[in-house]
Amino acid sequence: MKRRKPRDLVLFLLTWVCVGVTALVLLTVVGYILFNGVPYIRPSLFAWEYTAQNKSLMPALVGTLMIVGLALALAVPLGVFSAIYLVEYARRGSRFVKVVRLTTETLAGIPSIVYGLFGFIFFGVFLGWGLSLMSGSFTVSIMILPLIMRTTEESLKSVPDTYREGSFGLGAGRLRTVARIVLPAAIPGILAGIILATGRIVGETAAIIFTLGNVARMPNHLFDTGRTLSAHMYALANEGTHAGEAHATAAVLLLVVIILNAVSSKIARIIKAN
Repeated sequence: MKRRKPRDLVLFLLTWVCVGVTALVLLTVVGYILFNGVPYIRPSLFAWEYTAQNKSLMPALVGTLMIVGLALALAVPLGVFSAIYLVEYARRGSRFVKVVRLTTETLAGIPSIVYGLFGFIFFGVFLGWGLSLMSGSFTVSIMILPLIMRTTEESLKSVPDTYREGSFGLGAGRLRTVARIVLPAAIPGILAGIILATGRIVGETAAIIFTLGNVARMPNHLFDTGRTLSAHMYALANEGTHAGEAHATAAVLLLVVIILNAVSSKIARIIKAN
């Protein structure tokens, strides 16, 4: 057996220490949430109507799913097609591509509360949508758009050019090459970006409160106000007398994120297999 050099051994041990610390932190956070939240999960928390007695999270859960669905429906097509244009159609290294990438990176670094203020002024006041699901969805879709664009762009860049050259050599056009060759190879990376974007939507609070409001009721239509799980958890924790329900909401929120990630990963494996 070949002996490791001292430097290689140090790097090997350092890598495993970092892996162990990361896993320990993850297990500690998840364990803390479940330990403090699961005992407070009871049927009344899932009542359809919120009252001061049951502190139901069902309106917030429905609001979260609606915000996630609407925001992804707006941001994913726009972000993916924009990235396809930048990588596959625009001239590489052009000034336009550089400006778009600089703008995307700048938007990615803007604090979420600034997005919330913009959404409130533009969608809520200027367009007259008020505090509503539409205002919240459009705001967070703008917020996650840079993330989806960048991850999609990097996924498309990771596809070898030999794939494209082989397709062109067989007589396929650019559109068919992108749709049948490049995109299937880049799907896992694109879905990874969508998963990250979903996590950011689910965990967002400031921008949601500015645009959706923080009303604990079931939304009846797209221009109705509501609440998300993160805002619901913030409101309960801020009251100071419902820490158990806040921990239970955190546990349910963690479960929702795990389910969404598992479904997205399953879809990625199915697409890759086909």
